[in-house]
Amino acid sequence: MNIVIITDAWEPQVNGVVRTLKQTRRHLIELGHTVHLITPENFKTVPCPSYPSIRLAVLPGRKVRKMLTELNANAVHIATEGPLGSAARRWCIKNNIHFTTSYHTQFPEYLRLRAPIPLSWSYRWFRNFHGAAVRTLVPTESQKQRLLDNGFEHVEVWGRGVDTTIFTPDNPQQLNLLGPVMLNMGRVAVEKNIEAFLDLDLPGSKVVVGDGPDLEQLKQRYPDVLFTGAKFGKELASFVAAADVFVFPSKTDTFGLVLLEAMACGVPVAAYPVTGPADVVQDGVTGCLNADLKQAVLAAQDIDTKRCIEYAHNNSWLACTQVFANYMYDNHDADNSQDRAITNQAFWCL
Repeated sequence: MNIVIITDAWEPQVNGVVRTLKQTRRHLIELGHTVHLITPENFKTVPCPSYPSIRLAVLPGRKVRKMLTELNANAVHIATEGPLGSAARRWCIKNNIHFTTSYHTQFPEYLRLRAPIPLSWSYRWFRNFHGAAVRTLVPTESQKQRLLDNGFEHVEVWGRGVDTTIFTPDNPQQLNLLGPVMLNMGRVAVEKNIEAFLDLDLPGSKVVVGDGPDLEQLKQRYPDVLFTGAKFGKELASFVAAADVFVFPSKTDTFGLVLLEAMACGVPVAAYPVTGPADVVQDGVTGCLNADLKQAVLAAQDIDTKRCIEYAHNNSWLACTQVFANYMYDNHDADNSQDRAITNQAFWCL
């Protein structure tokens, strides 16, 4: 297939959406498909209000139309709801082109944390955006149910994987900190609820790996915490491997790719029993889920790290990409979409 993926989230952003799309492109090519990406790299951009590290394309409609027309893809996937995604959606609707979308992030909840916007208003907008798609792909069954409960239709699961060549328990970073070491990795932003972790009274040391709009003010508020800033590749994995427990305080993630990455490094997870962790973490086996996050952290220290590694190795990006590819066939074979949806569930990598 000739596949075009349109995304407003791309490098230099460091997040689960970007990592997911990079791995998906890589494995689609390995499966024999041609993949084209339309990203902010191709456009004039401006900083996103309140989140300047995210760059948004300025008036991209004409160029997006030209690119999509010239690429003449037989499968179009719109990964985000930003300016590029919106421009691609308009082109597909105008030209009667079937397309799929992704719902990566609980944006209504994120927006509510930053502004007094009723959830019902946000969900109405997102429901309209995704309603024109042949399928809307989400990372987990619980996120699928959440969208269905909010009036979405044609929602299917496309799981996530982990690169076990990078995320390994080998060569942990020498942190020289008082143990046990509790670590969080990801975007340092209000929606990640990091303060819930940093406010816990725990033995040992706390580490936060990542960058984001809240990094500087959290450094000032929590001087006893090691904030490393953004890390990448093997160096990132070495920091994770040095931890005793991976603490994931977010209540708004649809999946939490970092959960699998931590497990691949042999680090059990402590999290709230909410969408994302509830789908990924095997409570009492690869981590602990508890409404009392402190109790989850303390209990996770007794988890067998070998079980974490084994679980992570059973979740490959190749299997997840095969699911994605099957849904792309639906773009130009919508009549058979229901049969393919049943087949896709057998491939779901979780």
